[in-house]
This record gives sequence, structure tokens and C-alpha cells, in this order.
Amino acid sequence: MGLGVDAETVRLGVLSSTSDHASVVSNNFFVALLCACIVLGHLLEENRMVNESITALLVGLGTGTVILMISRGVSIHVLVFSEDLFFIYLLPPIIFNAGFQVKKKQFFRNFITIILFGAIGTLISFVIISLGAMGLFKKLDVGPLELGDYLAIGAIFSATDSVCTLQVLNQDETPLLYSLVFGEGVVNDATSIVVFNALQNFDITHINAEVVFHLLGNFLYLFLLSTVLGVATGLISALVIKKIYFGRHSTDREVALMMLMAYLSYMLAELFALSGILTVFFGCIVMSHYTWHNVTESSRITTKHAFATLSFLAETFIFLYVGMDALDIEKWRSVSDTPGKSIAISSILMGLVMLGRAAFVFPLSFLSNLAKKNEHEKISWKQQVVIWWSGLMRGAVSMALAYNKFTRAGHTEVRGNEIMITSTITVVLFSTVVFGLLTKPLIRLLMPHRHLTMLSDDSTPKSLHSPLLTSQLGSSIEEPTQIPRPTNIRGEFTTMTRTVHRYWRKFDDKFMRPMFGGRGFVPFVPGSPTERNPHDLSKP
Repeated sequence: MGLGVDAETVRLGVLSSTSDHASVVSNNFFVALLCACIVLGHLLEENRMVNESITALLVGLGTGTVILMISRGVSIHVLVFSEDLFFIYLLPPIIFNAGFQVKKKQFFRNFITIILFGAIGTLISFVIISLGAMGLFKKLDVGPLELGDYLAIGAIFSATDSVCTLQVLNQDETPLLYSLVFGEGVVNDATSIVVFNALQNFDITHINAEVVFHLLGNFLYLFLLSTVLGVATGLISALVIKKIYFGRHSTDREVALMMLMAYLSYMLAELFALSGILTVFFGCIVMSHYTWHNVTESSRITTKHAFATLSFLAETFIFLYVGMDALDIEKWRSVSDTPGKSIAISSILMGLVMLGRAAFVFPLSFLSNLAKKNEHEKISWKQQVVIWWSGLMRGAVSMALAYNKFTRAGHTEVRGNEIMITSTITVVLFSTVVFGLLTKPLIRLLMPHRHLTMLSDDSTPKSLHSPLLTSQLGSSIEEPTQIPRPTNIRGEFTTMTRTVHRYWRKFDDKFMRPMFGGRGFVPFVPGSPTERNPHDLSKP
């Protein structure tokens, strides 16, 4: 009996050792590939048509091809895709950086338009893609797909990836366009994930008016509560760092606390079944407005680059893996007998994506322009084309949702699921590489290089080269102005927007900044002239 137990223990130990060794090999392999992507991205920096996303995809495809040849077509499972890996470890840093670096003035100035595009527009695209797939896939005999599968397809392919466009656009030269593309991308991802999760949690076998209103109510509940949780977490971090002021002893503690509080907001949202994307995005906006100005200057620089570096590594890792996983031979075996059908399905999905984008970008842009009096604030026809184009690319969120719906532990078991996974991979690769390569020529054609005046936004962490210690900068930027009496509905809307912004600045200066810190509050460090209180700058 004892010998049997010993033998079993030895066997398990050998298996564990083998598994650990394989894991170490995989980790080393991916770290080496990440280094290769960074080096190649640097060498290709002058050719802005080939950005980091495309570079990582091409490196992944090349690596997958080499491994496939070495293994003689057996398998390339160097690392099995995990939704937990994506949603818990890779996605948060990307959203951290998005909220932390956003130009807040432009974002909130166009907030209504961004919500129209990111929320209402995503729902319109979701309906069109779902109905189109339901009507066309049945004719192609894709497999035993149910109503929930078609609705999931709509949510999966409604998630955009505007990374390529943002890497070409300059937010100082085209602030309106950059703000709309950037803001829509964040809200779109959150909306797609919320809709996808809502579909998984509701019985949709019998859709009626009650179920539809229940879904809409659940969506609004998640959206609002997620935003409130993010704002609350950001304010708590600002209050803690302002009151305790870790910088007098260690800037490392300041940086660590900011990063951990940002991640905590995301995990709290996941714990309470809310939208982690919205929570951490608005939480980091609040942190950049208050918390970031409560720490020492060195901590500001460190935090800014820490968020940007983590986001860059996460994005590169995701696209690298997508490129490698595209050549997983197991997923393509069932569709290899009917390649024409697979191409047809991918083409239909791409066509529905383009139709879904057009169905809301141009009508909602028209509605948005009706509420704007200033011509510079209106969305021109050429800008609408760029916004439509930027949302045609699909990326990591679509891949993660597709794996969540149509695979188990990264493997497919049903023919219809295999077809959907390979079609998702095809759409992601085609849209990212082809549309990504054509993005820069399109923007050059539609929008020649222009220098536009950017509104001052020194409270944003990107403004590291602007004077951080100017006295009373926050209170002098937004002086009350005489607003002309409105003569129509558009004028009423413009007046209301400006009035709300003016009263918010007064409330912020009088109540929020004295309590939570922010621009105008600079910690005092004895013996450090660069960290002196702005009220003492005039003193010798």
C-alpha cells in the first residue's frame, strides 16, 4: 500500500515538474517575442503606416508559421487563451491609461456625442449585425446556432478597436476628431461587454417587450452604478493621498497606492457584477484630476509612464497572441473541407460591421450637429468618414468575447463554434491589417495636415512640460463670460452646456479641490524648491 502511494506521488511529481517546465518555456518564449515586437516597432517608427498593433500581429503570424512547420502541423498551443487572463490582467492596464491620459476638456465637451456613438450607436450596430447574421447564416448552414448565439455574435462584432486610428491622429492637431474616436472606443467596449454579459444572464428564448425593457434597465443600471463606483474610488484615493501624504517619506508608496487603487476599482466592479471598463475609466479620470496633483513631481512622472508602459505591453501581448492563435490548426480542420463557406461567413460579418457602423455614425452625427452652433464644433462629412472607418477594425475584445461564447478552455468542440472562432480570427486579422494600413492614407486624403488650436488642459497628466506650479492656475482658466441670449433650440442647448460647465468649475474650485486636492495643491517637501507650495512662490 505504501509503495503504491509512493509511486503515485512520484508520478504526480513528474507531471507537475513537466507542466512547470512547459509553463516556463512558454513564458520565456512570449517574453522574447515581446522584446522582438518592441525592437521591430522602434525600427519601423518612421513608417507610421505599420503601427505596433500590426507589427505584433505580423510577428505572431510569422512565429505561428515557424512553429507549425517545426511541429509538422500538429499544434501550436504555446499558450492557451484564457478569458480571465484578458479581462483581469491585460484589459485593465489599457483602460487605466485611457482614463489617465484623456484630455478631459475635450472629452466632456463632447460627452453627449461620445455617449451617442459609444452607447446608442453600439446598440444600433448590435441589432443590425444580429438580425443580419440570423437571416444570412441560416442559408449557409453554419451549424446548430440558436437565438442566443446570434445575439452574442451581434455583441461580439459591435466591439471596435480604434488603436490604429488613434496612433495616426494627433489630439493637438485634430482635438475634436481624436476625442470622438477615443471616447467612443472606450464607451463602445464597455457597452459591448455589458450587452454580452446581459445576454448570458437572461433567458432570451422568448423575447418580448418585458424582456427588452428589462435588458435596457439592466444596462442603464450597470452604466450608472459603474460610473459612480469609479468616481467614488478616485475621490477616496485623492483624499487618502492628500491627507496622509506619503511623499514625505517615499514616492514609491504614492505610485504603488495610485496603481493599486486604480486596479481595485476594476476588481470591485467585477466583484459586484458591474462594468469594470467604465469603473476604472472614470475612476482614472478622477485620479488624473485630483489624485495626480496631490503627489510629488517625481511620482507624477513615474505614474504617467508606468500606466503607459503597462498599457503598451498589454496591447502588444494581445495582438501577438491573436497572430499566433490564428494558425491553430485544430480550429481550421473542420472548415478546411468547405473553405468557400468560411470565406462567405467572414465576408458577411465584415459587410454587416460596415453597415452597422454607417447606420449610426452618419445619422447620429447629423443629430449632434443640430445642437452645435459653432462650425468648428460640428462634425464635418470628412470627419464622419474617418469616425466610420476607425470603427471598422476589430480586436482583442471581440476575440475575448468570441472565445468566451464559442470555446471551452480555448478549445472548440462543435463545428458551428469552430466556424465562428475562425471567422472572428479572419475578421480581426483582415480589419486590423488591411484597414490599419489604409488608415493613414485615408486621413491624409480627407484631412490634410492642419494646426488647430487646442484648449488648455494642464490638469491632464500628459501636460508634464507645462508649468505644474503656477499659482492659482485652476481658478483663472475659466472666468465667467457673457453668454449671448439664445434665439433657438440649438442656442438653448449651447447655453445650457456652457452654464453647466461654468457652475461645475465654480463648485470644483470652491468645494472639491479644497477637500480632495488637485491642480493648485502642491505638497511641500522641505529642502526641495521644485516642490514648494504655489502660494509661497512669490516669497523669497
